[in-house]
Amino acid sequence: MSARPEILFPLFGSLTSLAGVGPKTSSTFSQLHVHTPRDLLFTLPHSGISRMVVESVTDVPPPAVVTVQVTTVQHRPSPVKGRPTRVTVSDGRTDFELVFFHARGDWLRQTLPIGEKRLVSGKIELFDGVIQMVHPEHIVKSSAGATIPAFEPIYPLVAGLSQKLMQRATKGALEIAPALQEWIDPGLKTVRGWPGWQDALRTAHDPATPGDLSPQSPARQRLAYDELFAHQLTLAIAREARQKQAGIASVGTGDMRNKVLNKLPFRPTDAQTRVMGEIASDMASSHRMNRLLQGDVGSGKTLVAFVALVTAVESGGQGVMMAPTEILARQHLASLQPLAESAGIVLEIFSGRDKGRARQDKLKALAKGDIQILVGTHAVFQDDVHFADLRLVVVDEQHRFGVRQRMNLSAKAAAPDVLVMTATPIPRSLALARFGDMDFSQLNEKPPGRRPVTTALVSNSRLQDVIARLKEAIAKGQQAYWVCPLVSESESLALSAVQARQSVLAAAFGNDRVALVHGQMAAGDKDAAMARFLDGETSVLVATTAIEVGVDVPNATIMIIESAEHFGLTQLHQLRGRVGRGTAESTCLLMYAPPLGERARQRLEILRRTEDGFKIAEEDMRLRGAGDVLGVQQSGLPRFRIADLEHQTELMQVACDDARLTLQRDPELTSVRGTAIRAFLFLMEQDKAIRMISVG
Repeated sequence: MSARPEILFPLFGSLTSLAGVGPKTSSTFSQLHVHTPRDLLFTLPHSGISRMVVESVTDVPPPAVVTVQVTTVQHRPSPVKGRPTRVTVSDGRTDFELVFFHARGDWLRQTLPIGEKRLVSGKIELFDGVIQMVHPEHIVKSSAGATIPAFEPIYPLVAGLSQKLMQRATKGALEIAPALQEWIDPGLKTVRGWPGWQDALRTAHDPATPGDLSPQSPARQRLAYDELFAHQLTLAIAREARQKQAGIASVGTGDMRNKVLNKLPFRPTDAQTRVMGEIASDMASSHRMNRLLQGDVGSGKTLVAFVALVTAVESGGQGVMMAPTEILARQHLASLQPLAESAGIVLEIFSGRDKGRARQDKLKALAKGDIQILVGTHAVFQDDVHFADLRLVVVDEQHRFGVRQRMNLSAKAAAPDVLVMTATPIPRSLALARFGDMDFSQLNEKPPGRRPVTTALVSNSRLQDVIARLKEAIAKGQQAYWVCPLVSESESLALSAVQARQSVLAAAFGNDRVALVHGQMAAGDKDAAMARFLDGETSVLVATTAIEVGVDVPNATIMIIESAEHFGLTQLHQLRGRVGRGTAESTCLLMYAPPLGERARQRLEILRRTEDGFKIAEEDMRLRGAGDVLGVQQSGLPRFRIADLEHQTELMQVACDDARLTLQRDPELTSVRGTAIRAFLFLMEQDKAIRMISVG
């Protein structure tokens, strides 16, 4: 089955097929990303209003929505044009006013005849001591009370759409939702107590209580799971398709690896040993590796990656490690060169700084296979860079490189294995959402010798005390980072803030002892400033978050972060990771502007309590949301209509496990459940996944 099943055709038709939706309204719906009846089904109400009938408006303190039976007492049209018409009504205990703007008198007299009873429902407010209901949302005869829902769903709207129109269109979409074969695993559905697809939709769109709106309600959980399962299934299919591509088996002899490990002044952690084994197993297989290596700051990712590169060399091939900046590439070179030499491996760096004859010589050596491991910046993407036999591509700091750049690098060989490293702790559910097509390895231990960083909260009012303490530390030969916040969206304001702080510190410590790094500097100037700090020529590096990733300055023992309450916890943790890299005790001062709100204090206290980046990332997501943790613009997260990654994190893992197990058992999706899943993938607009499955 490679075409959309006919049973789904009505859901993918025009919105104008629904009652009350014309071409103009259909165009307005597109602002909600609603283009078909199917999209309407997955646009759920975000809240609801109780319209249970009360005896009197005096039973409910205004402002509030009430539904009450009234008798019309008097119509009072305004003699002044543009003023509202007021209708006095009585609920048996008290009189109050219904207020109408621009209403026709004859319509009002027909709708609310004097002396007759009606049920009205709307928001009551107190105005000049009088209870008013402006433009009731419902006015019906008492005998038609059942037409007012006891609990009315409230949908997201844009200008030009009303709740009534939204409810009417959604009702039409529900009427054409077909009965489909169940695609959820029967055991899972039973254990969770989830309803069938049609029943889940009806409950979600016609909630009986506020509980039905909760992400934890069975109907909403089931619909969220459908979204997550479709997403994870598509990633799993892509992963299987990629793994079917023939790769080159790179089996190491272990000789060079042993020499490298023996050169180390410490033993690798259990986590490093485990992950080295996972990577070696991938590389030895005939399928291409596509693995994400997550490791907290200082967990030893670089060593793990280097051992993988050594395996590529042992098997007769080459490896390349990509770094986001030249200074980081040179730092990798400095730390890895002694290890490479101990094993007799030729390790070189390649960057934009290579020019003329020296550049040509490197390119020739690389093409001949004389350079076995290359460490480089984006310069290794250039067209004239060729490898003799590239087996492994290591990309450092995933979020600094786009997918296209990684593909360009992979294209420099027939089918190289790919290892992507990130020091950004990502909650498991977000990692699955963003990198679900990759295999995961996680380093959750720190190598011996890494000292904990003492973290303290300090008020901005103590700035002079902080400078005085810093002066004492610098006199003892220590170095410090001083991070300024992005004070607003304005780069010029942020720049002036960081320059102003540099001036204050330069006056305290001397102009030649304070370096400055910010986002608007040329890359060469930034690298030069970082290099001076690395070499100990400057004592304080004043920076924006440019130093969040990468540089390793063992002598830097103090991290001062201004306005820490405005940063995300994960970002603060990354910044803190720049210190504590040597043997001396290190400190991180989180400066804040008093008074500090309770929630802000809670967030900063988490950093004081733990240095576990993954725990911090989970807390950050709980407090701030998924988009903020990864950065909304660069998050790379799929857009879910129903699934809520903050409150349904556990469902993502279940969906991932279910998707992978489903494909193991039924790779072509030809079983009874497999056939249902194929239709489901079309329903969820994952047609591409169907095309990736070979049908024979």
